[in-house]
Amino acid sequence: MEVCPVALNLHFVYHQSVIVETADAVASSIAAAIGEPARARMLYCLLDGRARTSTELAMVAEVSPSTASVHLQRLIQNKLVSVSAQGKHRYYSLGGPNVSAALEALSVLAGASRTPFVPNTPSRLRMARTCYDHIAGTLGVSLHDRFAEAGWLSRSVGAEDAYELTPSGARVLHTLGVDVDGARALRRRFAFACVDWSERRPHIGGAVGAALLKLALRKRWVTQDLDSRILTVTALGRREMASQFKLQI
Repeated sequence: MEVCPVALNLHFVYHQSVIVETADAVASSIAAAIGEPARARMLYCLLDGRARTSTELAMVAEVSPSTASVHLQRLIQNKLVSVSAQGKHRYYSLGGPNVSAALEALSVLAGASRTPFVPNTPSRLRMARTCYDHIAGTLGVSLHDRFAEAGWLSRSVGAEDAYELTPSGARVLHTLGVDVDGARALRRRFAFACVDWSERRPHIGGAVGAALLKLALRKRWVTQDLDSRILTVTALGRREMASQFKLQI
């Protein structure tokens, strides 16, 4: 039986129109989500790359906590915002670089400026401290960023916030005396992005984070206060971390 070419062409056009309409609907939904003033204020607050709690975003958006929760669900549904649980807190971040790029483009059109985030954490506590048994604060976040930039960490398959050491990362830690295989065998998460409450950006948690803290203490790169979580970076630590990690503290 001969197939009619006109019928095939009409079928193709039909499916093309469905694709266009779906894309239009998605774009319209995203634009509506951004376009609500309270949600826009939340999004632009997150544009600095730091995570916030729903309470903080409610204050930024000038809405009640319950209303903020509804707004955040809408932003999550549109993949404009992602959420991660950290202890008893839930931290919200932008959904990815495409979201940042779209917001930056809208800022250019609007010609508006934004007030930068300024942490109010005491300087010594903000600089370096322990978070459970890993390094937090500016030092912890800097180590996280350096490991990522150097290609020593990679995202682990199956968990959004989980990390795996790359072969080069494992070699670096092994050279410094870290038992990577032993850390991997522990009954805990190997490595993950732990949101830092003062910097609102991730530091390295899990067995790898704990190994880095033990390494820093053993080599006297940092010393720990007896009655607090504060870590003090030593002169030796500054030199060694600059040499080993190309990290300026």
